[in-house]
Amino acid sequence: MVLGHGHRRLSLASSRSSAEEVRPEPAAGEDETVIDADQGNVLSHIISQLRPGADLSRVTLPTFILEPRSMLERITNFMAHPETLLPMPKIEDPVERFISVVKFYLSGWHIKPPGVKKPLNPILGEVFTCWWDYPDKTRGYYISEQTSHHPPKSSYFFMAPDHHIRIDGTLKPRSKFLGNSAASMTEGLAVMRFLNRGERYFITQPNMYARGILFGKMKYELGDHSFVRCPELGLVADIEFKTKGYFSGTYNAIGGFIRDMKTDQNLYELSGLWNAEMYIKDLATGKKQILFDATHAKETPPLVRPLSEQDERESQRLWKEVTAAIKRKDQDTATDHKSRIEDMQRMEASKRADEGVDWHPRLFRRVQGGPGGPEEGEEDLDWIINARVDGKTPAEQTRQILQIAAILPGHDPHRRFSIPSRKTSLETVPRATHHAHSKSPLDASKHVGEHSSSADGPSEDLIDFGQHDASASAAPPPKRQELFSRESYSGFGDPERQPTPQPAGLQAPLVPTPAAGAKAPPHERPDSRNSIMRQDSQSDELDEFVDAES
Repeated sequence: MVLGHGHRRLSLASSRSSAEEVRPEPAAGEDETVIDADQGNVLSHIISQLRPGADLSRVTLPTFILEPRSMLERITNFMAHPETLLPMPKIEDPVERFISVVKFYLSGWHIKPPGVKKPLNPILGEVFTCWWDYPDKTRGYYISEQTSHHPPKSSYFFMAPDHHIRIDGTLKPRSKFLGNSAASMTEGLAVMRFLNRGERYFITQPNMYARGILFGKMKYELGDHSFVRCPELGLVADIEFKTKGYFSGTYNAIGGFIRDMKTDQNLYELSGLWNAEMYIKDLATGKKQILFDATHAKETPPLVRPLSEQDERESQRLWKEVTAAIKRKDQDTATDHKSRIEDMQRMEASKRADEGVDWHPRLFRRVQGGPGGPEEGEEDLDWIINARVDGKTPAEQTRQILQIAAILPGHDPHRRFSIPSRKTSLETVPRATHHAHSKSPLDASKHVGEHSSSADGPSEDLIDFGQHDASASAAPPPKRQELFSRESYSGFGDPERQPTPQPAGLQAPLVPTPAAGAKAPPHERPDSRNSIMRQDSQSDELDEFVDAES
């Protein structure tokens, strides 16, 4: 389960923090990986080059340690129990409703592959979408994009319109080498909203540790504190994921309390194992009962469009050769295909740097936080879906969601998630936003996110999912003038209007946006061609759009 966190403190229950080395238990289990001699030699050779406390950003690990799916897809683990997810907004008692959110939060951690595995690093601009069909004939929709590579940021959006649930999140992992362990210090935040209640739940996650990476059996642990907080209800859950000490304790244990922030009084105590039975105890009555039993829980995986309908930069199609090779344990083929994808990303970054072009997420925009901002208090999200999903009915909200990206089979919202070619290192794609008062397709709001550029490709270390590079300095964001092809607006924002036929294969090249301060040649300046004027529906700014050239 992956949600994200803003600020975390380490465990205070022991004189040793989770970041320090702990002694692994000899017993084998589903959280352990036994490495053969050849694999162990390769792993030891790679990691022996590091020193305790070092960053793992430049460590490339063999593919036998990889999970055959991208991090963008792995995030869906925490939506995989609809039986805990969907009933929450309907609960009338506010304390019981908060407890249901804690139960939902704890229900996804047991979903993981056997042993110690890390997901594939999403490349910059990679996209993954999916949906769930629920027993009550409703649906949940998920959209995600890798919004930054240095440092890595995976941004996602989930919504179940008929159940009034929306989740926005960004995952920001960073790694450390701790001797015989590696740690993923996972920062970020998830904000769950109950739209029928006007409530927000700020959710963080624990750190993740891989023990025994140099000698002994590799062991997966969760450690340190995470929080679930609802400012509207004045309730917070402080949950400690406990790591095993040298001489005492057990693996996979949790503990914590649900507290009333107004009175600073603990109401409930949490205990148990995150991969087995978890309990909640009412401190007023002393009654203790099972909160969630992971041993008998069966997750509901998401549904995904066929590979034939996916674009080149969608996760399952992008990594299909790598994941197929990992599943059949063909490490040479997996490594070869993974290297090709990494080399492609390096080439794209180099091309952007050469041309002074900024990269922008296609589906997400910068959070507008700060005092008085529309997302005040949610600054740790960094990125949020770049579309308004505010319809008055679930049907209207669903229509708005399906205009953002291709999610369902046969569904084409007229976007293209193509890998930029050598001719066009930036493809800026306009985005449809549903407005009740839009009079034409050109009235649809079009935004692109803030820049996030990198000169390096991904690095496959044990825990980190593509790390920061201090030497890669991003160019300042471009001014608010983006160049689009006139054809890209055809039928946009109007589901009933038929689009202008698009070129076969990838979308026709668009003119790259120059870095701030760069002057376009005279023949490329907007005043030398026919232009389209559009007034922004939110800011009332007047934007000028001109035809692009190949």
